[in-house]
Amino acid sequence: MSGDARGWPIGRRLAILAAVEAVLLVAALVAGGIALQNLTEARTRLLDVIGPQRLAAIQLSTALLNQESGVRGYQLGRQPEFLVPYTDGMRAQEAAVTQLRQLGADPGTAIGDDLAAVLRAATAWQDAAAPTIAPGAPPVTAAQVERGRTLFVDVRTALDAQLDHLAAIRDAGRADLDGAASFLNAMFVVIGALVLLLFVGLFAGLRQVITRPILRLAGEVRQVADADIHHPVHGSGPREIAQLGADVEAMRQRILDEVAELERAHALLDRRTREAEESNAMLDRRTRELERSNADLEQFAYVASHDLQEPLRKVASFCQLLQRRYQGLLDERGEQYIEYAVDGAKRMQVLINDLLAFSRVGRKPGEHVVADAGALVDDALANLEVALSLSGGKVSRGELPEVRVEPALMTAVFQNLIGNALKFKGETPPEVRVTAERDGGEWVFSVADNGIGIDAEYAERVFALFQRLHTRSAYPGTGIGLALCRRIVEYHGGRIWLDTEAADTTFRFTLPALEDKGNA
Repeated sequence: MSGDARGWPIGRRLAILAAVEAVLLVAALVAGGIALQNLTEARTRLLDVIGPQRLAAIQLSTALLNQESGVRGYQLGRQPEFLVPYTDGMRAQEAAVTQLRQLGADPGTAIGDDLAAVLRAATAWQDAAAPTIAPGAPPVTAAQVERGRTLFVDVRTALDAQLDHLAAIRDAGRADLDGAASFLNAMFVVIGALVLLLFVGLFAGLRQVITRPILRLAGEVRQVADADIHHPVHGSGPREIAQLGADVEAMRQRILDEVAELERAHALLDRRTREAEESNAMLDRRTRELERSNADLEQFAYVASHDLQEPLRKVASFCQLLQRRYQGLLDERGEQYIEYAVDGAKRMQVLINDLLAFSRVGRKPGEHVVADAGALVDDALANLEVALSLSGGKVSRGELPEVRVEPALMTAVFQNLIGNALKFKGETPPEVRVTAERDGGEWVFSVADNGIGIDAEYAERVFALFQRLHTRSAYPGTGIGLALCRRIVEYHGGRIWLDTEAADTTFRFTLPALEDKGNA
């Protein structure tokens, strides 16, 4: 895999894998559709064409046999009623011929040629028999009887040839039907195999793209945790995991820098202690400070190497401790390093906490209770009291309904949406409105503000993980808030979207309405 491919995001890798599987599945479905069409055509031809053709041919044969029987009976008995089979046979012959024509026995076709041969033989026999059955005709002679018998043998021969050809066509149609059915069954097997392959491929892809790089990164972090603080941490795999590894490595480097700085301070203090024995009081004080710093350093090293279950939180806390303890003792660069470490650890801690909150939604469902949405908004506003005061904004809400939710999660949704409205404000103080209206079996909540707005082309992108439309320096954040909102709303059976047609920046989401008491 090329360097560019190794840096692909997780979503792109999974999309390519899913696209390949989808193409294979679509190809199999198309082949299955063709097989089904072939089966239908073969069945239709066998039942609607070949079968009726053979039946009409049999009816034609029966009609001619009835004619021959009527002629012989009349020739022997000279009774008019003996001609009834002949006249009925003529009508049946005409009907059978018409049906065969309608079923494709046209001139120039094999069936049409067979029909033409039968009709020629039948016409020859009928022409020979007509004088013997005409009214007032003399008794039939032996020569006429023999000629009629000979001509009807030709009729039988033509009929047999016609039926044989139709039987062969029927057998070929059955073979086509069996072949189409077998091919369709094979396509069902292939489609099933491809569906199975799709799931196996996605599982293997997730394992290869996400699980293995994370396990490798976790192994390197554990090695650092096992007192090997000098072991470098390399992130590999998708861009997100590689970036996480780079951030952890940067944190490790900052820790090493701080440890080295403290060690240099320790050595400098020792040298000054040896050079200034006359300053015992100052030496004692600095020795005590040094002992405390060593104790802090040992505790910090223990936390960094043996308690990485919560690495970012502890790194941030110890960096803040160093910042307070040694403020003014280090040079400007040293203090800047500490500030970078604190800021980076805090941002990573916020990011990981947001990711944990995102991943926990729905994994351990809490109790859904009937809650007043207005009270949930009030709780969110209480959490945003500082941000609301700093922004100089105003939040108003209409009459909000009761809904069945996990209150803590839904409070987080309102807090994120209102917090974004306060953060992404324009030149005027932000004004936020929270409303709800009934739409069938659900409530549609709206959070609208007069802020800087969002372009319609980003209406879907803003709900993706880590998607930011502004730089972190312009507007702080992790890019997870709206993704968390979507997950919580969907967990409650609703949906959330950016209304691009509204005049203000308006986010809407739905929640199922409570059943009417009258219908409960």
